[in-house]
Amino acid sequence: MIQEMIVVEGKDDTTAVQRAVGADTIETGGSAIGEEVLRRIELAQARRGVIVLTDPDAPGERIRKIVTERVPGCKHAFLTKDEARGRKGIGVEHASDAAIRRALEGVRSPDGVSGELGEIEWSDLLSSGLIVHASSAKRRERMGELLGIGYANGKQFYKRCLMFRITRLEFIAALEQLEREGL
Repeated sequence: MIQEMIVVEGKDDTTAVQRAVGADTIETGGSAIGEEVLRRIELAQARRGVIVLTDPDAPGERIRKIVTERVPGCKHAFLTKDEARGRKGIGVEHASDAAIRRALEGVRSPDGVSGELGEIEWSDLLSSGLIVHASSAKRRERMGELLGIGYANGKQFYKRCLMFRITRLEFIAALEQLEREGL
């Protein structure tokens, strides 16, 4: 059983998570998160810890951002779009048990204790073709998968590299893999 409470979007996500692992969830009810849900997430973070596992799409990213801003210190688990793709769209509820377990095993934790920043600089994203490049969105998507931080636009990708303290070695290894794949 996972100790932390897992924040998901809806009841189908809860079903998928509980099928894959032993865990308690908090459902946001979609991207319009109410004050009551945010208070429950704050309480869960104080008592047990929280892992955010939302759909790899715009509403899922909106939820992740709202929770992160309101409840500091939450951990994050990410599914790739391919892992979450189903016949009727993209979502945690479509992911296999193995994909959900992989996402939860690769959980990322922001370390805000010392206030140190990560090793990646904005210029690293520029020189690596992750921003201002014809294929930058596709490259960021794959880099996000390789680094375990999910897909994000350029600014959010940079913030995630800092928040999750991506090291230069991790970044270079993922970039080399990206190049080997021809992206």
